[in-house]
Amino acid sequence: MVAEKMRVTISDVAKASGVSNSAVSYALNGKAGVSKATRDRVLNVAAQMGWRPNSAAKALSNDATNSVGLVLTYDTSVLSVESFTTELIAGLTSELEKEGYSLLIRSSRNQQYELDVIREWIASGAVDAMLVMNVELDDPRITLLKQDARMPVVALCNPSMAGGLPALYDDEQAAAHLIVDYLNELGHARIARVAGPERLGHTFIRDNAFMEEAAALGMTYSCFHADYSPEQGRRCTERLLSLPHPPTAIVYDNDVMALAALTAAKNMGVAVHDQLSIVSWDDSFMCEVSVPSITARRRNVVSQGQHAARMLLDLIAGKHVGSIQEADNELVFRDSSGPLAG
Repeated sequence: MVAEKMRVTISDVAKASGVSNSAVSYALNGKAGVSKATRDRVLNVAAQMGWRPNSAAKALSNDATNSVGLVLTYDTSVLSVESFTTELIAGLTSELEKEGYSLLIRSSRNQQYELDVIREWIASGAVDAMLVMNVELDDPRITLLKQDARMPVVALCNPSMAGGLPALYDDEQAAAHLIVDYLNELGHARIARVAGPERLGHTFIRDNAFMEEAAALGMTYSCFHADYSPEQGRRCTERLLSLPHPPTAIVYDNDVMALAALTAAKNMGVAVHDQLSIVSWDDSFMCEVSVPSITARRRNVVSQGQHAARMLLDLIAGKHVGSIQEADNELVFRDSSGPLAG
């Protein structure tokens, strides 16, 4: 028996035409975004290859998809262990499902690939709205989405970096001041931070806030930037504790780096709590059950996901949505922090 010929896909047409998937989507859907020459080439190639639109997709082309898009551009070594994204997705899906919406997640190798996915979604109408997270300084995704207003968007970032798009954000500055003030009250004069990537907008805000508050209190402050992975959390901890005058307290921008720091300190003979205080910017179940348990900033990430979903649903419904600040800065004091012994 001769096997049935596989359906020709948009990717097949893109490869044969020498253009991107998003350009093919624009051309085949008759939307602006490509030149006439490119459109004609794509249509000719598609016809020669026998491309036919998916009937189900075509039937829905002018209708809602009842889905919201999220592109995750993460190193797998981070995504597989950190809790923030998992909790955020849990909140998003729980709220979206109430209205019969689903969450479409795409995994991206890099930002350029993510931009291609966004262009494809805009051109094809594959999702009704999308959430953007880990916004960078001068982020090209924000520029693209601001220029093409067809896609309702909520950005998880400070409004100053959202380009006028609705933003859901934390008070990063207040949280940083809260942590520095706490360590100052414990008597720590030399503190440090293992931060996330410098290009991220929230890292930039935290960097400035930590430096500002530490300077105001006369504290010495050092900062190393990492990629949120446990491996880099461990390495940065070892570097900081090897300094001629090491810090007596270190703040970590996520829970898995703080957890890795416990092992690093133990291997170097540094007693956590008595000689070194450790604080995590994000709380999690692992911070509670680790030995010692880790002092952390508590925020309800599941609730944040639900809040973001409600904003997206309101945008889809045509309602006006402004930027909203979450107000949940609280430290949970555990065994990893305290005044210096002796």
